[in-house]
Amino acid sequence: MDIPGLPARRAALNLIDAVLRRGETLDQAGGSALARVGGDADRALARAIAGEVLRWRTDLDELIDSATRLPLAPDAKARAVLQIMLAQVLRLETPAHAVIATGLPLLMGGPRRLAHGVFSTLTKNGVTLPDVPTLPEDVAGRWGVRAEAIAAGLAEPPPLDLALRYPEQTAEWAERLGGTSLMAGHVRLARGTAVEHLEGFRDGAWWVQDLAASLPARLLGAGEGRKALDLCAAPGGKTLQLAAAGWQVTAIDNSKRRLERLRDNLRRIGLEAEVVQADVLTWEPEEKFDAILLDAPCTATGTARRHPDVLHRIAGRQIEDMTAIQEKMLERAAGWLKPGGRLVYAVCSMEPEEGEEQADKVSLTPVPVTASELPEGLAPTAEGWVRTDPGMLADVGGLDGFFIGRWQK
Repeated sequence: MDIPGLPARRAALNLIDAVLRRGETLDQAGGSALARVGGDADRALARAIAGEVLRWRTDLDELIDSATRLPLAPDAKARAVLQIMLAQVLRLETPAHAVIATGLPLLMGGPRRLAHGVFSTLTKNGVTLPDVPTLPEDVAGRWGVRAEAIAAGLAEPPPLDLALRYPEQTAEWAERLGGTSLMAGHVRLARGTAVEHLEGFRDGAWWVQDLAASLPARLLGAGEGRKALDLCAAPGGKTLQLAAAGWQVTAIDNSKRRLERLRDNLRRIGLEAEVVQADVLTWEPEEKFDAILLDAPCTATGTARRHPDVLHRIAGRQIEDMTAIQEKMLERAAGWLKPGGRLVYAVCSMEPEEGEEQADKVSLTPVPVTASELPEGLAPTAEGWVRTDPGMLADVGGLDGFFIGRWQK
Protein backbone atom coordinates (compact mmCIF):
# COMPACT_ATOMS: atom_id res chain seq x y z
CA MET A 1 0.00 0.00 0.00
CA ASP A 2 1.61 3.20 -1.23
CA ILE A 3 0.55 5.76 1.38
CA PRO A 4 2.93 8.69 1.89
CA GLY A 5 4.36 8.60 5.41
CA LEU A 6 3.25 5.04 6.12
CA PRO A 7 6.79 3.53 6.02
CA ALA A 8 7.91 5.96 8.72
CA ARG A 9 5.02 4.96 11.00
CA ARG A 10 5.62 1.28 10.35
CA ALA A 11 9.29 1.79 11.23
CA ALA A 12 8.31 3.56 14.46
CA LEU A 13 6.12 0.58 15.35
CA ASN A 14 9.04 -1.78 14.70
CA LEU A 15 11.40 0.36 16.76
CA ILE A 16 9.06 0.29 19.75
CA ASP A 17 8.53 -3.46 19.40
CA ALA A 18 12.29 -4.05 19.33
CA VAL A 19 12.73 -2.09 22.56
CA LEU A 20 9.79 -3.56 24.48
CA ARG A 21 9.84 -7.16 23.25
CA ARG A 22 13.52 -7.80 22.50
CA GLY A 23 15.16 -5.34 24.88
CA GLU A 24 17.14 -3.63 22.12
CA THR A 25 18.19 0.00 22.26
CA LEU A 26 16.69 2.38 19.72
CA ASP A 27 20.11 2.63 18.11
CA GLN A 28 20.44 -1.15 17.83
CA ALA A 29 16.95 -1.48 16.39
CA GLY A 30 17.42 1.33 13.89
CA GLY A 31 19.41 -0.64 11.33
CA SER A 32 16.66 -3.10 10.45
CA ALA A 33 13.63 -0.99 11.41
CA LEU A 34 14.64 1.95 9.24
CA ALA A 35 16.05 -0.02 6.31
CA ARG A 36 12.96 0.47 4.14
CA VAL A 37 12.38 4.11 5.02
CA GLY A 38 13.59 6.48 2.32
CA GLY A 39 14.96 9.92 3.12
CA ASP A 40 16.53 11.44 6.20
CA ALA A 41 13.36 13.33 7.12
CA ASP A 42 11.20 10.18 7.28
CA ARG A 43 13.85 8.29 9.24
CA ALA A 44 14.06 11.17 11.70
CA LEU A 45 10.26 11.18 11.97
CA ALA A 46 10.20 7.46 12.76
CA ARG A 47 12.78 7.93 15.51
CA ALA A 48 10.92 10.95 16.88
CA ILE A 49 7.60 9.08 17.04
CA ALA A 50 9.20 6.08 18.75
CA GLY A 51 11.06 8.33 21.18
CA GLU A 52 7.92 10.21 22.19
CA VAL A 53 5.97 7.00 22.70
CA LEU A 54 8.67 5.62 24.97
CA ARG A 55 9.00 8.93 26.81
CA TRP A 56 5.24 9.22 27.50
CA ARG A 57 4.17 5.57 27.32
CA THR A 58 2.68 5.37 30.81
CA ASP A 59 0.50 8.44 30.20
CA LEU A 60 -0.48 7.35 26.69
CA ASP A 61 -1.64 4.01 28.06
CA GLU A 62 -3.74 5.75 30.70
CA LEU A 63 -5.52 7.73 27.97
CA ILE A 64 -6.09 4.61 25.88
CA ASP A 65 -7.47 2.66 28.84
CA SER A 66 -9.85 5.50 29.67
CA ALA A 67 -11.55 5.11 26.27
CA THR A 68 -11.92 1.31 26.03
CA ARG A 69 -14.66 -0.76 27.65
CA LEU A 70 -12.33 -3.72 28.03
CA PRO A 71 -8.59 -3.04 28.45
CA LEU A 72 -6.34 -3.93 25.55
CA ALA A 73 -3.55 -6.40 26.32
CA PRO A 74 -0.27 -4.65 27.16
CA ASP A 75 1.37 -6.14 24.06
CA ALA A 76 -1.64 -5.75 21.73
CA LYS A 77 -0.74 -4.27 18.35
CA ALA A 78 -3.77 -2.00 18.55
CA ARG A 79 -2.40 -0.47 21.75
CA ALA A 80 0.98 0.18 20.12
CA VAL A 81 -0.65 1.77 17.07
CA LEU A 82 -2.80 3.99 19.29
CA GLN A 83 0.32 5.04 21.21
CA ILE A 84 1.92 6.06 17.93
CA MET A 85 -1.18 7.93 16.78
CA LEU A 86 -1.65 9.80 20.05
CA ALA A 87 2.03 10.68 20.35
CA GLN A 88 1.89 12.35 16.95
CA VAL A 89 -1.15 14.44 17.79
CA LEU A 90 -0.22 15.34 21.36
CA ARG A 91 3.56 15.69 21.08
CA LEU A 92 4.48 16.24 17.44
CA GLU A 93 1.41 18.32 16.51
CA THR A 94 0.60 16.17 13.49
CA PRO A 95 -2.91 16.85 12.07
CA ALA A 96 -5.43 14.21 13.11
CA HIS A 97 -6.42 13.37 9.53
CA ALA A 98 -2.78 12.59 8.66
CA VAL A 99 -2.44 10.47 11.78
CA ILE A 100 -5.52 8.43 10.88
CA ALA A 101 -4.42 8.02 7.26
CA THR A 102 -1.02 6.64 8.26
CA GLY A 103 -2.01 4.86 11.49
CA LEU A 104 -5.01 2.68 10.69
CA PRO A 105 -3.29 0.90 7.74
CA LEU A 106 -0.86 -0.52 10.32
CA LEU A 107 -3.79 -2.62 11.54
CA MET A 108 -4.74 -4.25 8.23
CA GLY A 109 -6.66 -7.38 9.17
CA GLY A 110 -6.92 -6.14 12.76
CA PRO A 111 -9.21 -4.00 14.93
CA ARG A 112 -9.07 -0.86 12.81
CA ARG A 113 -12.59 0.21 13.82
CA LEU A 114 -11.69 -0.07 17.50
CA ALA A 115 -8.53 1.99 17.07
CA HIS A 116 -10.35 4.60 15.01
CA GLY A 117 -13.08 4.86 17.63
CA VAL A 118 -10.69 5.21 20.57
CA PHE A 119 -8.55 7.78 18.77
CA SER A 120 -11.57 9.82 17.66
CA THR A 121 -13.11 9.75 21.13
CA LEU A 122 -9.92 10.98 22.77
CA THR A 123 -9.14 13.70 20.25
CA LYS A 124 -12.75 14.99 20.19
CA ASN A 125 -12.64 15.21 23.99
CA GLY A 126 -9.50 17.35 23.73
CA VAL A 127 -7.36 15.14 25.91
CA THR A 128 -3.85 16.30 26.83
CA LEU A 129 -0.74 14.83 28.39
CA PRO A 130 0.53 16.04 31.76
CA ASP A 131 3.35 18.57 31.90
CA VAL A 132 5.70 15.88 33.23
CA PRO A 133 5.84 12.28 31.95
CA THR A 134 4.88 9.60 34.44
CA LEU A 135 7.76 7.22 35.05
CA PRO A 136 7.18 3.46 34.97
CA GLU A 137 6.50 2.32 38.52
CA ASP A 138 9.69 0.30 38.90
CA VAL A 139 11.83 3.16 37.60
CA ALA A 140 10.25 5.67 39.98
CA GLY A 141 10.87 3.25 42.83
CA ARG A 142 14.56 2.91 41.97
CA TRP A 143 15.11 6.66 41.64
CA GLY A 144 13.43 7.44 44.95
CA VAL A 145 12.94 10.96 46.24
CA ARG A 146 14.44 12.53 43.10
CA ALA A 147 12.11 10.65 40.73
CA GLU A 148 9.60 13.47 40.27
CA ALA A 149 12.29 16.08 39.60
CA ILE A 150 14.08 13.73 37.21
CA ALA A 151 10.85 13.05 35.32
CA ALA A 152 10.43 16.79 34.77
CA GLY A 153 13.80 16.80 33.04
CA LEU A 154 12.67 14.06 30.65
CA ALA A 155 9.70 15.94 29.18
CA GLU A 156 11.72 17.19 26.20
CA PRO A 157 14.68 15.84 24.23
CA PRO A 158 17.91 17.60 25.26
CA PRO A 159 19.65 20.55 23.64
CA LEU A 160 22.96 20.13 21.79
CA ASP A 161 26.13 20.54 23.89
CA LEU A 162 29.53 21.21 22.36
CA ALA A 163 32.96 20.86 24.01
CA LEU A 164 35.53 23.31 22.68
CA ARG A 165 39.06 22.50 21.60
CA TYR A 166 40.25 25.76 23.18
CA PRO A 167 38.25 26.71 26.31
CA GLU A 168 39.64 30.24 26.23
CA GLN A 169 37.54 30.80 23.08
CA THR A 170 34.24 30.06 24.85
CA ALA A 171 32.71 33.52 24.56
CA GLU A 172 33.73 33.78 20.90
CA TRP A 173 32.17 30.46 19.90
CA ALA A 174 29.01 31.04 21.92
CA GLU A 175 28.49 34.26 19.97
CA ARG A 176 29.43 32.80 16.57
CA LEU A 177 27.11 29.82 16.99
CA GLY A 178 24.30 31.72 18.68
CA GLY A 179 24.48 29.59 21.81
CA THR A 180 24.97 29.92 25.54
CA SER A 181 27.69 28.61 27.84
CA LEU A 182 27.38 27.07 31.29
CA MET A 183 31.14 26.85 31.93
CA ALA A 184 34.44 27.41 30.16
CA GLY A 185 34.88 25.14 27.15
CA HIS A 186 31.14 24.55 26.73
CA VAL A 187 28.53 25.89 24.30
CA ARG A 188 24.85 24.88 24.28
CA LEU A 189 22.66 25.13 21.17
CA ALA A 190 18.99 24.45 20.51
CA ARG A 191 18.17 20.84 19.61
CA GLY A 192 17.61 19.98 15.99
CA THR A 193 20.82 21.61 14.80
CA ALA A 194 22.56 19.84 11.91
CA VAL A 195 26.00 19.32 13.44
CA GLU A 196 27.97 18.83 10.23
CA HIS A 197 26.80 22.19 8.88
CA LEU A 198 27.79 24.23 11.91
CA GLU A 199 30.70 26.63 11.74
CA GLY A 200 33.83 25.10 13.22
CA PHE A 201 32.91 21.46 12.62
CA ARG A 202 35.26 20.86 9.70
CA ASP A 203 37.98 22.94 11.36
CA GLY A 204 37.91 20.80 14.51
CA ALA A 205 36.98 23.66 16.83
CA TRP A 206 34.63 21.49 18.92
CA TRP A 207 32.95 18.11 19.32
CA VAL A 208 29.52 17.06 20.58
CA GLN A 209 29.49 16.11 24.27
CA ASP A 210 26.82 16.47 26.94
CA LEU A 211 27.84 18.89 29.69
CA ALA A 212 27.62 16.22 32.40
CA ALA A 213 29.69 13.83 30.28
CA SER A 214 32.44 16.45 30.10
CA LEU A 215 32.86 16.68 33.88
CA PRO A 216 34.86 13.46 34.56
CA ALA A 217 37.82 14.46 32.36
CA ARG A 218 37.73 18.03 33.68
CA LEU A 219 38.29 16.66 37.19
CA LEU A 220 41.76 15.41 36.20
CA GLY A 221 42.93 18.96 35.38
CA ALA A 222 45.86 19.95 33.16
CA GLY A 223 48.09 17.15 31.92
CA GLU A 224 51.35 19.07 31.44
CA GLY A 225 52.75 16.16 29.44
CA ARG A 226 51.92 13.49 31.99
CA LYS A 227 50.42 10.13 31.02
CA ALA A 228 46.71 9.39 31.24
CA LEU A 229 44.78 6.19 30.57
CA ASP A 230 41.24 6.50 29.20
CA LEU A 231 39.43 3.20 29.71
CA CYS A 232 36.31 2.32 27.68
CA ALA A 233 37.24 5.40 25.68
CA ALA A 234 35.18 5.23 22.47
CA PRO A 235 33.66 7.19 20.82
CA GLY A 236 36.26 9.54 22.24
CA GLY A 237 34.88 12.68 23.83
CA LYS A 238 36.88 12.20 27.01
CA THR A 239 40.01 11.21 25.07
CA LEU A 240 39.73 14.49 23.16
CA GLN A 241 39.31 16.42 26.40
CA LEU A 242 42.37 14.84 27.99
CA ALA A 243 44.53 15.33 24.91
CA ALA A 244 43.40 18.95 24.60
CA ALA A 245 44.29 19.46 28.28
CA GLY A 246 47.89 18.38 27.66
CA TRP A 247 47.81 14.72 28.69
CA GLN A 248 49.63 11.97 26.78
CA VAL A 249 46.62 9.71 26.36
CA THR A 250 46.34 5.96 25.90
CA ALA A 251 42.75 5.18 24.90
CA ILE A 252 41.44 1.62 25.38
CA ASP A 253 38.21 0.16 24.04
CA ASN A 254 37.16 -3.28 22.83
CA SER A 255 34.95 -2.07 19.95
CA LYS A 256 36.70 -1.78 16.60
CA ARG A 257 33.82 0.19 15.08
CA ARG A 258 33.66 2.70 17.94
CA LEU A 259 37.43 3.11 17.91
CA GLU A 260 37.22 4.12 14.25
CA ARG A 261 34.95 6.95 15.32
CA LEU A 262 37.48 7.89 17.99
CA ARG A 263 40.29 8.02 15.41
CA ASP A 264 38.09 10.07 13.07
CA ASN A 265 37.40 12.53 15.88
CA LEU A 266 41.09 12.80 16.73
CA ARG A 267 41.91 13.58 13.10
CA ARG A 268 39.15 16.16 12.79
CA ILE A 269 40.12 17.97 15.98
CA GLY A 270 43.86 17.71 15.29
CA LEU A 271 44.80 15.84 18.47
CA GLU A 272 46.87 12.71 19.14
CA ALA A 273 46.42 9.69 21.36
CA GLU A 274 47.59 6.09 21.43
CA VAL A 275 44.55 4.03 20.52
CA VAL A 276 44.39 0.36 21.59
CA GLN A 277 41.67 -2.18 20.90
CA ALA A 278 41.52 -4.40 23.97
CA ASP A 279 39.28 -5.71 26.74
CA VAL A 280 39.90 -3.79 29.97
CA LEU A 281 39.25 -6.99 31.94
CA THR A 282 42.17 -8.84 30.30
CA TRP A 283 44.53 -6.10 29.00
CA GLU A 284 47.74 -5.35 30.92
CA PRO A 285 49.68 -2.08 30.52
CA GLU A 286 53.44 -1.95 30.19
CA GLU A 287 53.67 1.06 32.49
CA LYS A 288 51.69 2.85 35.18
CA PHE A 289 49.86 6.13 34.73
CA ASP A 290 49.61 9.54 36.37
CA ALA A 291 45.86 9.60 35.79
CA ILE A 292 43.18 7.09 34.86
CA LEU A 293 39.67 7.85 33.69
CA LEU A 294 37.26 4.92 33.87
CA ASP A 295 33.95 5.81 32.23
CA ALA A 296 32.65 2.33 32.88
CA PRO A 297 30.08 0.29 30.96
CA CYS A 298 26.72 0.87 32.64
CA THR A 299 22.97 0.73 32.18
CA ALA A 300 23.05 4.30 30.79
CA THR A 301 19.81 5.23 32.54
CA GLY A 302 21.21 8.73 32.96
CA THR A 303 20.78 9.26 29.20
CA ALA A 304 16.98 8.87 29.33
CA ARG A 305 16.48 12.38 27.92
CA ARG A 306 17.91 11.31 24.56
CA HIS A 307 17.41 7.53 24.90
CA PRO A 308 13.98 7.01 26.50
CA ASP A 309 14.20 3.30 25.71
CA VAL A 310 16.20 2.91 28.95
CA LEU A 311 13.01 3.64 30.89
CA HIS A 312 11.60 0.32 29.64
CA ARG A 313 14.63 -1.92 29.03
CA ILE A 314 16.57 -1.69 32.29
CA ALA A 315 15.73 -3.70 35.40
CA GLY A 316 17.46 -5.54 38.22
CA ARG A 317 19.28 -8.14 36.16
CA GLN A 318 20.94 -5.58 33.87
CA ILE A 319 21.99 -3.50 36.86
CA GLU A 320 23.51 -6.55 38.57
CA ASP A 321 25.41 -7.52 35.43
CA MET A 322 26.86 -4.03 35.05
CA THR A 323 27.90 -3.68 38.68
CA ALA A 324 29.89 -6.91 38.50
CA ILE A 325 31.83 -5.62 35.48
CA GLN A 326 32.36 -2.18 37.03
CA GLU A 327 33.75 -3.61 40.25
CA LYS A 328 36.31 -5.70 38.37
CA MET A 329 37.36 -2.75 36.20
CA LEU A 330 37.74 -0.45 39.20
CA GLU A 331 39.96 -2.98 40.96
CA ARG A 332 42.20 -3.38 37.92
CA ALA A 333 42.40 0.34 37.20
CA ALA A 334 43.46 1.16 40.75
CA GLY A 335 46.48 -1.11 40.31
CA TRP A 336 47.65 0.77 37.21
CA LEU A 337 48.17 4.10 38.97
CA LYS A 338 51.55 5.54 39.87
CA PRO A 339 51.98 6.64 43.51
CA GLY A 340 50.25 10.01 43.72
CA GLY A 341 48.25 9.25 40.58
CA ARG A 342 44.54 10.01 40.40
CA LEU A 343 41.59 7.89 39.34
CA VAL A 344 38.24 9.25 38.19
CA TYR A 345 35.36 6.78 37.97
CA ALA A 346 32.18 7.74 36.12
CA VAL A 347 28.95 6.13 34.95
CA CYS A 348 26.07 7.71 33.04
CA SER A 349 23.64 5.87 35.28
CA MET A 350 20.99 6.93 37.77
CA GLU A 351 21.34 3.71 39.75
CA PRO A 352 23.10 3.98 43.14
CA GLU A 353 24.38 0.41 42.75
CA GLU A 354 26.50 1.60 39.82
CA GLY A 355 27.58 4.85 41.42
CA GLU A 356 27.61 5.50 45.16
CA GLU A 357 27.75 1.83 46.13
CA GLN A 358 30.72 1.21 43.81
CA ALA A 359 32.53 4.26 45.19
CA ASP A 360 32.21 2.91 48.71
CA LYS A 361 34.31 -0.11 47.68
CA VAL A 362 37.31 1.82 46.30
CA SER A 363 40.37 1.42 48.54
CA LEU A 364 42.20 4.57 47.33
CA THR A 365 42.20 7.92 49.11
CA PRO A 366 39.21 10.09 48.14
CA VAL A 367 39.92 13.48 46.57
CA PRO A 368 36.65 15.38 47.10
CA VAL A 369 35.33 17.48 44.22
CA THR A 370 34.80 21.15 45.00
CA ALA A 371 31.98 23.41 43.84
CA SER A 372 34.48 25.57 41.91
CA GLU A 373 35.14 22.62 39.57
CA LEU A 374 31.48 22.33 38.56
CA PRO A 375 29.05 24.46 36.53
CA GLU A 376 27.21 27.13 38.47
CA GLY A 377 24.14 25.60 40.06
CA LEU A 378 25.74 22.22 40.76
CA ALA A 379 27.37 21.17 44.02
CA PRO A 380 29.23 18.04 45.10
CA THR A 381 27.63 15.62 47.53
CA ALA A 382 28.58 15.56 51.19
CA GLU A 383 31.11 12.82 50.34
CA GLY A 384 32.73 14.98 47.67
CA TRP A 385 31.28 13.00 44.78
CA VAL A 386 29.31 14.36 41.84
CA ARG A 387 25.74 13.24 41.20
CA THR A 388 23.85 14.81 38.30
CA ASP A 389 20.41 14.01 36.93
CA PRO A 390 18.11 15.35 34.20
CA GLY A 391 16.14 17.39 36.73
CA MET A 392 19.17 19.57 37.54
CA LEU A 393 19.78 22.86 35.72
CA ALA A 394 16.39 22.30 34.10
CA ASP A 395 15.85 26.05 33.61
CA VAL A 396 18.83 26.15 31.23
CA GLY A 397 18.26 22.86 29.40
CA GLY A 398 19.23 20.22 31.95
CA LEU A 399 21.93 17.57 31.68
CA ASP A 400 22.39 13.82 31.68
CA GLY A 401 22.53 11.74 34.83
CA PHE A 402 26.05 10.85 36.00
CA PHE A 403 27.91 9.64 39.04
CA ILE A 404 31.55 10.71 39.34
CA GLY A 405 34.10 9.97 42.03
CA ARG A 406 37.81 10.86 42.35
CA TRP A 407 40.62 9.19 44.31
CA GLN A 408 44.40 9.31 44.68
CA LYS A 409 46.92 6.52 45.21
